[in-house]
Amino acid sequence: MVGQVLVKNTGFSSQVIKYVGDQIDGDPLWCARFNATNPDAVIQTHLDFFEEGADIIVTNTYQASVEGFMEHLGLTKEESIDLLKKSVGLAHTARERFLTKNGKTLKEANGFPMIAASIGPYGACLHDGSEYTGSYADTVDPELMKKWHKVRIDAYLEAGVDLLAIETIPCKVEVKAIAEMLCDDYPNVKFWLSTQCKDDTSLAHGESFAEVCTMVWEYLKLRGKSNNCYGIGVNCVNPKFVTSLFKSVNDNKPSKEQIPLVVYPNSGETYDPEVGWVRKENNPPIQDYIPEWVQLGVKIIGGCCRTNSKDIPKFKEILERINC
Repeated sequence: MVGQVLVKNTGFSSQVIKYVGDQIDGDPLWCARFNATNPDAVIQTHLDFFEEGADIIVTNTYQASVEGFMEHLGLTKEESIDLLKKSVGLAHTARERFLTKNGKTLKEANGFPMIAASIGPYGACLHDGSEYTGSYADTVDPELMKKWHKVRIDAYLEAGVDLLAIETIPCKVEVKAIAEMLCDDYPNVKFWLSTQCKDDTSLAHGESFAEVCTMVWEYLKLRGKSNNCYGIGVNCVNPKFVTSLFKSVNDNKPSKEQIPLVVYPNSGETYDPEVGWVRKENNPPIQDYIPEWVQLGVKIIGGCCRTNSKDIPKFKEILERINC
């Protein structure tokens, strides 16, 4: 572990390609299909992240849902819930192998590395890319969102995770619903909450990132649950947007007053449905941004799409250099 700033794994889809050799983008289940069809590849991918030094890895469940498994794998509801739990088990298997290889127990390693359950947005179950627009916020009842999330969260907690990685949430209404649910139904569960943003000021659905981030933090403090939160932030965004987003929340605040932040951007490339990933800009590498992000209150850093396990040591080297 590197001081106060934890390093999360990088992009699962970029890494698992080494072992599956399949076209992942465009699959309605994305990488989650491999929990059923190629669990060994999932375990090995988790192992890659552990071996490169990740303090936290997230389960391969971003695109996982009962409805998705029933429709696209032909499973029953009960079998789908069981697969959600087994998906967590794959991460446990990888961690056990890693610790055994290094001659340690989890207790001896002070609980590290940790396993976080990936909790993707409601839009991920629609399989239409709406997690990058938040368009469903205008039509889906927040109570329905809560019920949908609860089935998965209950399964993951029963299977045993250290915390919840609630990620790529594109709209204020879903952020608010999740924050309420966490306080009401999971008062002792640790988590982080990461949003999807379309530019350097706004969530994908258009709401102010600063306002939403502050809203969540103040609500958690009001409910006495801020200690459960590892951070609030962004993921799968162009890294060039992150500094402005975080300045809108924590700029000019003393460190003790800063909201803890989490960030795991994509590589800066753009996904074109017709041709795949394209690099339109010559962006600096993610690690070049890390010192300023740490100054702005980042407590967890990692990578999302188009990053891989070899980026983890680069992040840790920068953090060690700035004594975090």
